[in-house]
Amino acid sequence: MDMHVRLAPELGAWIAHNLDRGCAAPDVVQAMLAQDFDPALAAALVEAVVHARRDGLPPPAGEIALRIDEPPRLAPGPVIRTFDRDIVVALRVERPALALLANVLSPAECREIVALGRPRLRPSTVMDPGTGRDTVAPHRSSEGMFFRPQETPFIAAIERRVAELMNCPLHNGEGLQLLHYHPGGASAPHFDFLSPGTPANDDSLARSGQRVSTLVMYLNDVERGGETVFPEIGLAVTPRQGHAVHFEYVDGRGDLDLQSVHAAAAVEAGEKWVLTKWMRERPFVSA
Repeated sequence: MDMHVRLAPELGAWIAHNLDRGCAAPDVVQAMLAQDFDPALAAALVEAVVHARRDGLPPPAGEIALRIDEPPRLAPGPVIRTFDRDIVVALRVERPALALLANVLSPAECREIVALGRPRLRPSTVMDPGTGRDTVAPHRSSEGMFFRPQETPFIAAIERRVAELMNCPLHNGEGLQLLHYHPGGASAPHFDFLSPGTPANDDSLARSGQRVSTLVMYLNDVERGGETVFPEIGLAVTPRQGHAVHFEYVDGRGDLDLQSVHAAAAVEAGEKWVLTKWMRERPFVSA
């Protein structure tokens, strides 16, 4: 969100002085926190001075507009508690808002999901933005299927846990998608949000709003390869059974985070099973 605040010249000069003498920006923020500054405000003020110095300008002063980053949807802390499971947060990344999670699914649940979905697998498709029809994806070498929302008590329990974990209303979720990659299977870099400007995407956005977050759950250990790769931040997530990666790409203003681009690295040995959940801004209504 945007906030207009008055930055006293003395404070701007103090921030600039500490940066000039070699203090790192996070250390300057910490010094402001010790003086009871709001964390988000302190970070935004220091960032404003950093940008001014980079552009060869004097420290900003008087009334200035600051962009205060909103906290991620995922709850803070090392453990996220859902109605039936404690999920461990192993790693967090600030941008894109991303977390590596453990204990999302049990081994037995992973096996049951694969058993339920395997007979219904079909070559993976994507929606043609011009026609709105599903077509075989040229950039994705996998097979997949969608579970209907709450189609069984077992699937309903998984969906409830996932909704509580992702901190979104249950009905904002698209159906759980099961994907299976054979050796060599991969997907090219892509975004999960819907790009407006085509009839099919515009209709979907009008019905349910934008996708805001993704949860990729790993159903097996991959012998070699198959990482979920975030090239903009140099991160590769190794598939481990029961673990998941959660990432967000739309803030409260509707701005899209282009650093959320991601891909599935080729499976080099073995196979890869994943279960994916996408959350929308509003209750999901299929076409």
